[in-house]
Amino acid sequence: MSQGNVVTRARIAAMEPRIRPYIRHTPVLRVDMADFDLPPLAVDLKLECLQHSGSFKARGAFTNLLERPVPEAGVVAASGGNHGAAVAYAAMRLGHGATIFVPEVSPQAKLDRIRGYGADLVVGGARYAEALAASERFAGQTGALRIHAFNQEETLIGQGTLGLEIESDLPEIDTLLVAVGGGGLIGGIAAWYAGRIRIVAVEPEGAPTLHRAFEAGHPVDAPAEGIAADSLAPKRVGEMMFPIAEAFVERSILVSDDDIIAAQKALWNRVRIISEPGGAAAFAAILSGRYAPTPGERVAVLVCGANADPANF
Repeated sequence: MSQGNVVTRARIAAMEPRIRPYIRHTPVLRVDMADFDLPPLAVDLKLECLQHSGSFKARGAFTNLLERPVPEAGVVAASGGNHGAAVAYAAMRLGHGATIFVPEVSPQAKLDRIRGYGADLVVGGARYAEALAASERFAGQTGALRIHAFNQEETLIGQGTLGLEIESDLPEIDTLLVAVGGGGLIGGIAAWYAGRIRIVAVEPEGAPTLHRAFEAGHPVDAPAEGIAADSLAPKRVGEMMFPIAEAFVERSILVSDDDIIAAQKALWNRVRIISEPGGAAAFAAILSGRYAPTPGERVAVLVCGANADPANF
């Protein structure tokens, strides 16, 4: 596992205190699935949706900006919205310029957040892959620092600090459910845990990036459709995260758009947690029964993003 030598527990642990002044230690909420009309079961929700910029992405963004020299041209990122908002926020806090490229599928709530952090925003292309290509052309023309949403060692290390934080909060869990798009989040978390708990990926049926990669034995193109396409549909998982996932992610579970919508509504209606579709995907696996815990299993679910308007639920 070549990337195991790059994204290590030691590097994650060393990075955590560096980004700590800029990120929140997000709370955990223990819920009983009986509150969601299911058999009683205690489930811990790690509410990373309450992180600065509205998602876990702030961790990777600050890691990149603190670890890599930023040129006068500033930074550039392509994003479905959350990574762009995080990079814009980190750049604003650290005094750098930022240019963010997003596809047309990005929701207004995410565009408003990016603009609110003072970044230059460029909207174009149907999906993330087109925004990424445009951002790379911009970087080539200007010399701006590219900050990749998931296929970047600093990004993986930054997201891995969330694994460290979850272990600190919930040292007794057996299983953690994590949504997957490009895989930076689950890659970093899996690198931190290194097989010490069961990590289960959850993906939309319309964007099964890790699922297809597991089937093929390497990252391959997958559909990029569905309600969570702005955050969980990058076309394929990152080359850097895949060996980590092969080693430390137990399996990938697919959930439908209807499952995700039901999870969003349930989180809002029953516990007043706002989550975007990608942020609710992991909870959708347990709410829908697609992940069925064994008796006595201690399960945690990562609610990873909240850049959505509950009026639209």
